[in-house]
Amino acid sequence: MQYLYVSVVKAKDLPAMDISGSLDPYVEVKLGNYKGVTKHLEKNQNPVWKQIFAFSKERMQSNFLEVTVKDKDLGKDDFVGKVGFDINEVPRRVPPDSPLAPQWYRLETRKGEKTKGEIMLAVWLGTQADESFPEAWHSDAHSIRHLNLSNTRSQVYFSPKLYYLRVHVFSAQDLVPSDRGRFPDTYVKVQIGNQLRVTRPSQMKTINPSWHDELMFVVSEPFDEYIIISVEDRIGPGKDETLGRMIIPVREVPQRIEAGRFPDARWFNLHKPSGPEDEKKKEVKFSSKICLRITLDAGYHVLDESTHFSSNLQPSSKHLKKPSIGILELGILSAKNLLPMKGKDGRMTDAYCVAKYGNKWVRTRTLLDTLTPRWNEQYTWEVYDPCTVITIGVFDNCHINGKDEVRDQRIGKVRIRLSTLEADRVYTHYYPLLVLHPSGLKKHGELHLALRFTCTAWINMVAQYGKPLLPKMHYVQPIPGRQIDWLRHQAMQIVAMRLSKAEPPLRWEVVDYMLDVDYHMFSLRRSKANFFRIMSLFSGITAVCRWYNNVCYWRNPVTTILVHVLFFILVGFPELILPTIFLYLFVIGIWNYRFRPRLPPHMDARLSQAEFTYPDELDEEFDTFPTSKPADLVKMRYDRLRSVAGRVQTVAGDLATQAERMLALLSWRDPRATAIVIFLVLVLAVVIYVTPFQVLEILVGVYSLRHPRFRSKLPSVPVNFFKRLPAKSDMLI
Repeated sequence: MQYLYVSVVKAKDLPAMDISGSLDPYVEVKLGNYKGVTKHLEKNQNPVWKQIFAFSKERMQSNFLEVTVKDKDLGKDDFVGKVGFDINEVPRRVPPDSPLAPQWYRLETRKGEKTKGEIMLAVWLGTQADESFPEAWHSDAHSIRHLNLSNTRSQVYFSPKLYYLRVHVFSAQDLVPSDRGRFPDTYVKVQIGNQLRVTRPSQMKTINPSWHDELMFVVSEPFDEYIIISVEDRIGPGKDETLGRMIIPVREVPQRIEAGRFPDARWFNLHKPSGPEDEKKKEVKFSSKICLRITLDAGYHVLDESTHFSSNLQPSSKHLKKPSIGILELGILSAKNLLPMKGKDGRMTDAYCVAKYGNKWVRTRTLLDTLTPRWNEQYTWEVYDPCTVITIGVFDNCHINGKDEVRDQRIGKVRIRLSTLEADRVYTHYYPLLVLHPSGLKKHGELHLALRFTCTAWINMVAQYGKPLLPKMHYVQPIPGRQIDWLRHQAMQIVAMRLSKAEPPLRWEVVDYMLDVDYHMFSLRRSKANFFRIMSLFSGITAVCRWYNNVCYWRNPVTTILVHVLFFILVGFPELILPTIFLYLFVIGIWNYRFRPRLPPHMDARLSQAEFTYPDELDEEFDTFPTSKPADLVKMRYDRLRSVAGRVQTVAGDLATQAERMLALLSWRDPRATAIVIFLVLVLAVVIYVTPFQVLEILVGVYSLRHPRFRSKLPSVPVNFFKRLPAKSDMLI
């Protein structure tokens, strides 16, 4: 996209316009109906602005650029001087050309006569690849005040570098409770910033308790937080006494890179809580002690998003990071058919995009009051693993008027898995922007993206498919499942807090939506979607069983005869079985190549069971945790959940029954059934030993493929026998 850039640097020797002998100058840059204004500087005849303006060439309504210096007054602003430019004579700059040097221009009156004062300007034609583009004031944001201009600019962010911190609490010695006549009921409380965790109460109610409990936290560089560890005595319900406390800076904790080695545990002094001033001055000759092992585990990858669509799988330690295998290039081109998100305010949509891959976040500029924004911005990332996902979200900017209490609205989101992309191919496609609301599914428009994955190390990329998805430490010393979700939530909180402090801020609601904070929460809609996913996987097995049943019942005699011939060939030449299977799989793969997907997959409303979801189910999905709904509605949902769980319980019980019947074959729970089984297996052992194996294969195959004339509609004898075996279901209360 072509842009006209105007760099307003400074001015000198401006004439005095006020009675005080000075002026409050500012610059107005006007091109057709578009007008940009610098900030005004009070009482300054040699002002310095250093502001850049960018005007989209396709929206230019004039071939004449006018730069006017004015004096800010309470009433009408005074005219100081102007400079004019013919657009056709403006030079063109294409990076990597050096920046255009600004020049001094003498100010003119409205009649074109030279007047006092000079202004330093640089005017050139360029593209969005110009390094001045991110900092420039854009004609798309011409109605924005300077205070809110930063909220519309493009920006690149980086997530903080996260680590897992492990605190292993072993034991304590010589605790001094206030009441010496009772045994203390102790536990350890560990706090880092907003993260608070406690151990289980010690089973030894003595002054030398032990816990052997392990707590994990998430910390981020530059490690400016402190670890506060205290031993608490539970005196009564809701009443605890602190027996001792210690504070350790996070930056003093040693890092652990190798999975098999733990540093030795250490004894630390516990200090009494702060008391009166005179007690502080006393020299402490005795203190309780606590045995701890604290490590900064740099061999893990800190999960800040779901592993199903993670964009980064690198360990925290830079010494363990994998080499790069390629480059991902993303072009955020445009959007179309957006819905007016500010229709109530008489405006359309102020749209911007956010893309996340790895620890790098990018934000495009905000295009104001349009339903067909065109960004045409390009970004690149290094790729370390092909089995990762890039996420692109579109939002409506609600902070262009300085209202901090409102939240940016979601317009839609797109996820693209890199492993589904062909290398060195440019994918240009419109992706639907779907958002689920409590009122139902809405399509807010379409996002136009250009995507290319360029592989720079083919051997390393192919080798990645045989390596573990996560770093080695996740498998050698796995994190307990009960802590994974809590740690992921804490990591998301740290990332959101750090990015919200940037300028312009990437706000909490944006980070939450991009990272899918509530993905692990219960949703009946997601449960249905996962159930149908499982059923679709079993549909292939069901189709094979249906085909085999048709063969056995001679629905197509020609197919059944061919299956008989193939069966006899494989029995006669068993060495052909495995080659035949693998050759069949090869032919299927080659045949399916014609039907391979030409475009990356996107959000599927039908797969997500979002098209025909009941309003009450959506209302439950968007409910807070804990719930904020009235008691009668919660009771109704609880009863519904009980009915669904009852069906799941029945299926689980049926599976357990079948497994217990298998074990009952030889367990003598049914003496007669077990006697029959062991007699039959003895007979089968003798028959199989005497009879050639190929003869047995032919007999079994011919029996299973027998004609329907020789079949009975009643269940077979083995099935009847199996269903009569005992299970433990009759032992349940």
